Amino acid sequence: MPLTVLTASQDGVGGRFIGPDPVLMGILNVTPDSFSDGGWYVDRGKAVARAVEMLDEGAKIIDIGGESTRPGSAPVRPDEEMRRVVPVIRGLLEERPGTVISIDTYRSATAEAALEAGASVVNDVSGGTMDERMLPLVARAGCPVVLMHMKGEPKIMQHDPYYRDVVREVRDHLAERAETAMDLGVSRENIVLDPGIGFGKTLLHNLALLKNLEEISGLGFPVLIGTSRKTFIGTLSGVEEASERVAGTVATSVLAYERGARLFRVHDVRENREALQVAVAFERA
Repeated sequence: MPLTVLTASQDGVGGRFIGPDPVLMGILNVTPDSFSDGGWYVDRGKAVARAVEMLDEGAKIIDIGGESTRPGSAPVRPDEEMRRVVPVIRGLLEERPGTVISIDTYRSATAEAALEAGASVVNDVSGGTMDERMLPLVARAGCPVVLMHMKGEPKIMQHDPYYRDVVREVRDHLAERAETAMDLGVSRENIVLDPGIGFGKTLLHNLALLKNLEEISGLGFPVLIGTSRKTFIGTLSGVEEASERVAGTVATSVLAYERGARLFRVHDVRENREALQVAVAFERA
């Protein structure tokens, strides 16, 4: 299935990047409290430098977030979220014009400010459920949107999450979210689905979703997977420090690619790119 990702251009809508290869989305958290890199890139200059580094390592999209959605995190004020992300978006585009930037937010006001500053993709961890204005905004903007599954909200989502059939329930929820988005005017080609690994899921839920990812990629939309440095990888590998969970992350990226994922939201771009290059060569040999 072709993969469609909006690319930046002079008119802000622009051409398309179309191809079957994996697309790496580099994570840039400009927050003081993200689970792995909180506080590292709150300085605008450091944030822009990190984004440039990820682009040089092979990232096609930079995903900028101004509010942590780690388990147990509390929300920030919308004006604070915008204050964190908008200068970084502008600074990155000054440094690297044409960069495809994704705004990681569930708030339509933040998404609108980010799009006006030059972002061209919206990554909504709530799948458009936490702000009813988000999907109409995406439809008007004509931009790609990542619709993620999350059970509950970040502050409480890991408080004993329960599913009768996690794969079926996540698949059906994402199918409904995609249908709702299209009903509101979002183009089918602009929809990406994300099963939300670690967002209201136990270890076994995460493994079931990864093992049966074909159920979600079978819906006919590009699938993004975000496992980078997450707790379940530490549980499986025995690696406590989040920043050291690179090998485990790479393993999940390759396994997810084999099951249909085509976008990979990662902290460690080079390592994941190299592993996925080998996986692609193996598949096509």
